Amino acid sequence: MTTIMTTIMTTISYELFPTQTEEGAQKLHIQAALLAESQPEFFSVTYGAGGSMHNRTRETLLALQQTTDLAIVPHLTCVCDSRESIRLSLKEYQSLGVKRIIALRGDRPSGMGTFSNSDFLYASELVSFIRNETGDDFHIEVAAYPEVHPQAVSINTDLENLRRKVDAGANSAITQYFFNPDSFFYFMDRVQALGLDIPVVPGIMPITNYTRLANFSDMCGAELPRWLRRQLESYGDDRNSIRQFGEEVISKMCEKLVAAGVPSLHFYTLNQAAPSLAIVKNIGLFNPPD
Repeated sequence: MTTIMTTIMTTISYELFPTQTEEGAQKLHIQAALLAESQPEFFSVTYGAGGSMHNRTRETLLALQQTTDLAIVPHLTCVCDSRESIRLSLKEYQSLGVKRIIALRGDRPSGMGTFSNSDFLYASELVSFIRNETGDDFHIEVAAYPEVHPQAVSINTDLENLRRKVDAGANSAITQYFFNPDSFFYFMDRVQALGLDIPVVPGIMPITNYTRLANFSDMCGAELPRWLRRQLESYGDDRNSIRQFGEEVISKMCEKLVAAGVPSLHFYTLNQAAPSLAIVKNIGLFNPPD
């Protein structure tokens, strides 16, 4: 098994997504304040499906900057954006003191076969553009897929896509979520065999709603193991049992990852603080300020 050992303590970070209503925005900031008590390295703010919430990403980032001293990391995607619009976003983020960006290809909007309105087709092109425009001003994170991107032709093709992003200037990667830590360890074997010497951070999805999780996992290509699926199915509509079981399963997986020395854990919170915080506390990474 891959040795990922590090002498630096594992850190944590959280993903948030912009909301579409003022009420949702207020709830988001309540959840962010709770998450901030664990002293994460940063909050990331997503773009929204098909770039549909580009302006709200900016609004959410600005609002969070007013309420926390933590780093806020915006997503940038290739979807429906021109070079000029990305250039303007980069300049604004520089003026706002943003030091980190998550650069993604993004999901095609429904009904769009190609990125016909985009100047970039691949995340590697976006990374290269950011580097050419801003030099080393930003730490650039990219996506990685331990269980292979659902649209990749092959495992090797997927790994080559990661290599291209690194060659273009990516500093680190955050993975799609997974429920089998061995898939991550094997992925790291292959990454290291390619000589890609960048930190790779496991993406962690707390389990709170079986139906939603199953549907989303089927869509994004994250394997929901049969034993886990069947156990969750057995709880039916008993959400409390689903949460308790999910917390136990994900906590044990995170313990294995931390024991292996992963640099960080990135939680996909779905704007809910409690499930992620419970896991962080279980694995001993909750570090409230003095």
